[in-house]
Amino acid sequence: MFKGFLSHFSYSVIAILLLNTCNNSNTINPKNVFRYNEYRNVTSLDPAFARNPQNIWPINQLFNGLVQLDNKLQIQPEIASSWEISSDGLTYTFNIRDDIYFHSSPLFGEAKTRAVSASDFVYSFNRLTDPQIVSPGSWVMQQVDFYEAIDQNTLKIRLKNPFPGFLGLLTMRYCSVVPNEVVEYFGNQFRSNPIGTGPFYLKRWEENIKLVLRKNTYYFEKNELGHELPYLESIAIQFIPDIQSEFMLFLQGKLDFINSLDNSYKDELLTPTGELQTNYKKKLELLKGPYLNTEYIGIYLDNPNPAIQSPKIREALNIGFDRKLMIAYLRNNIGYPAKKGFIPKGLSGNTQEVFSFNPKKARMLVEEFIEETQSKPKIILTTDSNYLDLCEYFQGEMQKIGIDILVEVMPTASLRQAKSSGKLQLFRASWIADYPDAENYLSLFYSKNFSPNGPNYTHFKNKTYDSLYKQAMITPIENLRIQKYEQMDELIMKEFPIVPLYYDEVVRFVQKDVKGMTINPINLLVLKNVYKE
Repeated sequence: MFKGFLSHFSYSVIAILLLNTCNNSNTINPKNVFRYNEYRNVTSLDPAFARNPQNIWPINQLFNGLVQLDNKLQIQPEIASSWEISSDGLTYTFNIRDDIYFHSSPLFGEAKTRAVSASDFVYSFNRLTDPQIVSPGSWVMQQVDFYEAIDQNTLKIRLKNPFPGFLGLLTMRYCSVVPNEVVEYFGNQFRSNPIGTGPFYLKRWEENIKLVLRKNTYYFEKNELGHELPYLESIAIQFIPDIQSEFMLFLQGKLDFINSLDNSYKDELLTPTGELQTNYKKKLELLKGPYLNTEYIGIYLDNPNPAIQSPKIREALNIGFDRKLMIAYLRNNIGYPAKKGFIPKGLSGNTQEVFSFNPKKARMLVEEFIEETQSKPKIILTTDSNYLDLCEYFQGEMQKIGIDILVEVMPTASLRQAKSSGKLQLFRASWIADYPDAENYLSLFYSKNFSPNGPNYTHFKNKTYDSLYKQAMITPIENLRIQKYEQMDELIMKEFPIVPLYYDEVVRFVQKDVKGMTINPINLLVLKNVYKE
């Protein structure tokens, strides 16, 4: 018992030291604090569990990886100063900078810190596939054959097969570097005792109440003029679960931005055309742009319902409603009508328009089906409560062309399970890019990815499509690969296994005194360039 007490005591002392080592000053100008609310809560600050935006956003302030994305989704150096890819597309060799240090910690000994090395990435990647950790990011390493530290500053990664999107995968926060000394000491509690290399370090985390990050004064990145980053002294994150309360705090100036478009206040902030309401223009800034998220209705093609098996009805579902009117009516023109297939706006491979609103042809197709089958098409559409308005709009528009849609509401978790197991006819879904390559979307229609073991929830199968998919994976020249992506996207929409609804937009409402905030198509929160006037 005494030994256990000492162990617990030393653990607590180390934890306290970790929170106070990097910066002893407790005096911060409120103007240098960036404040936001996370109504979904944060569950872990360990990059191995950077699964959702609420975790990814603070993790992005605390950690770095080999490479990063700029706002145009171009791969840029981060901890790796440069890299080479072998001619066969299988071997990636990274040169690691020798001037990047972990946040201060007594676990590093007298020096309180140490430089990042190639072996740190080997350790960090091993954690992703460690069965004891069960990281949701383990899939990132599926394409990898092996990796090794050639020397202190050289890392080699060998793939099993060529995969053009691999560098994009490495930009994910799953692939951040962590120090083995700290992880081994804290074990599972590294989630609340993170030590990284990022522009901020953890100062305090009172779970369900508040999370505070402080400026890393030894951060390695600089702006284009050579000035040190970050500018902010601190980031304060609250965990208020009520969206209305979050909105009121924002209007009172107690939060610096909100990143949502909730139905409860969208009309208060936005005009019907998607612009900021006049009475808020002097107080707020509206930032919006393409978001790599396609909202769609999936069609489970193995369902025996004659209406689902009919290409005519599947086409009618796609051309029988006005997407532009839907976005204007339900989303104040935030988003883009999905007329170009599954690949969203803002990503290479988004093709020319493949279909448009044509209610006359849609009614004709439905009438032909009724004549052939002697029955009216009846289909069940399943959604969760968050998208009920969207599905009821679709239901009403289908009624006009002669298709009966019954809308069924399920809890989100149950819907996810039913979709994966093929128990639904139609299902409302969305696909948000994990990495900036169209393969991320097109893999949903590759026959070897049939659910429940993969993301092909529609069970779409086409030999030509599968052949193009395989060819694209071994095509190193980007322009040629994108041509194949476009062919694949067009081919999908000739058989209509889905009904694309809209391509989403990133929407941020920001206080006027916040400067330097940018948006990006993966909706990553980047605060190292932000400052307040």
